Amino acid sequence: MPQIWPPALDGGTMAVVEPYWELTFDADGDVDATQRDRLLSGAEDERVTDLLVFAHGWNNDQRGARALYRRFYTPFAALAGPEVRLGYVGVLWPAVRFPDERIPDFEPSAVPGAPGAPALDAPTRRLLAQVFPGPGQAARLDRLARLLEERSEVRSRLDEFARHVRDLVAVRETSPAHEFADDTGAGEPAMLTDDAVEVCEVLAAALESTGHHPELLGGLRKRLWHGARELLRQGSYYAMKRRAGAVGQLGLGPALGLLAADVPRLRVHLIGHSFGARLVSYALRGMPAGAGCVKSATLLQGAFSHYAFSERLPHDHARGGALRGVHQRVDGPLVACFSRHDDALGKFYPLASKLAGDSASFLALWERWGAVGFDGFRATDGAGRVRLGAALPRRGCVSVDAAAVVRRGGPPSGAHSDICHEELARVVCAAGRIGVG
Repeated sequence: MPQIWPPALDGGTMAVVEPYWELTFDADGDVDATQRDRLLSGAEDERVTDLLVFAHGWNNDQRGARALYRRFYTPFAALAGPEVRLGYVGVLWPAVRFPDERIPDFEPSAVPGAPGAPALDAPTRRLLAQVFPGPGQAARLDRLARLLEERSEVRSRLDEFARHVRDLVAVRETSPAHEFADDTGAGEPAMLTDDAVEVCEVLAAALESTGHHPELLGGLRKRLWHGARELLRQGSYYAMKRRAGAVGQLGLGPALGLLAADVPRLRVHLIGHSFGARLVSYALRGMPAGAGCVKSATLLQGAFSHYAFSERLPHDHARGGALRGVHQRVDGPLVACFSRHDDALGKFYPLASKLAGDSASFLALWERWGAVGFDGFRATDGAGRVRLGAALPRRGCVSVDAAAVVRRGGPPSGAHSDICHEELARVVCAAGRIGVG
C-alpha cells in the first residue's frame, strides 16, 4: 500500500497528494529494499499512469524533505488531464543544509551563532556529524569549531582549518563516490587545494557581495574567518554534490530499471532540485539499456555544471561533459529551469568549482564554471531556450528562464530554494504532457 501522506506541517489543510511512496538511499546509493518493493507493487495496484519522482537538494531531515514535496506536489491533481492517474515519489538521501540557509516561506530550522561571529553553531555541528559520521570526523569537527571560535590571527591556524575541511570531505579510496566528483572530468576544485588565505579571501568577498555580512570589511578576524566558515559550507556541499551522483547512478537509476520491467506501461517524470537535479540526471546514466520509462526530466535550479551534457567542452574539445548523450534516455524533453536571481549558483558555485592552477580570472568564472540552474544548458547540441510558460519541444534539452518566479530568498542562498510555484508545476506537466493545457 502507498504511504499515507502526512498532514500539512504548517497547520493548514492536508494536501491532496496520493498515492505517495518514498525511496530512501544511503550515501553509497543502496536503496531501502522494502520501500522499493512497495513502490513496484503499489504503482501497479493503484493503476498509476504517470509517476512523479522528486529528489531534494541540500536538506537536513526527512521532515524538511516531506514539507518540500507536499508543497511542490500540491497543484498537480488540479493540473493533470482527466485520463491521468498520478502517483508521487519522494526520494530521501543523506544531504546537509546549513541552518542559516533561508528558504522562502519557511522559518530557519535553527538560529545561527551571534551576528558577526563566524562560529560553528551547535545545530550545524550536529548536522555535519550526521552527514560525516565516525570518531575521526567528530574529532575534525571539534577542532574546526574551536578554530572558528578562536579566530586566531596566526596564519597557520587558517591553514590548519583548511586542511581539516579537506580531510572532512575526502572519500575513502574504495568508495564509489570517487567516480562522481565532477561533471567535466577536470579534477578537484581550487578551494580544496589552493592557498588557504587566498581561498578564504575570495569567499569572504563573495559573501560581502551578497550583503550577507556587512561587517566583513576589517582585519583577519573579521574577514578571513567568515571566508573560512564559507569554505566549510562549500566543502560540505561539494561532498553532497559528489554523493548525489553516486546515489543517482548506483541507486535511483537501477530502481527505475526495475520499474520499467515490472510496470512497463508506467510513465515516469523525474524532478530534481539543486543537487537533486544532479541526482536524477545521473540516474538516467544509471538506468539499464533499453529502459524507456522516463518520459520527462525537469531540473530545478540544478547545482552542477552547465556543460555536463556537452558533447565537447568549449575550453577542451577533446573532452565532453560527464552526462553527454544521457538526454537520449528521456523519451521526451530534458528541461533545465534557471534563474539569474540565484546567488548560490551565480556567485558561490563558480568559486567553489574553479580548479587549482586554472588560468581563468576570478572575475570571469561564469563561462567555464557556471551552473545549469543559473543560466541553463551551455554548449549542448540542439538545446533550446524559452521563457516560462512557452511551449516545450517534444524531445531534447531545453532551458526555461524561471526568473519571473524564482527570485525570493535571503543571503547566502538567494533565490535558490524558491521553487514551490504553480508555474513550475506547469512546466513539469508540459514536459511530461500530462497537463490539461
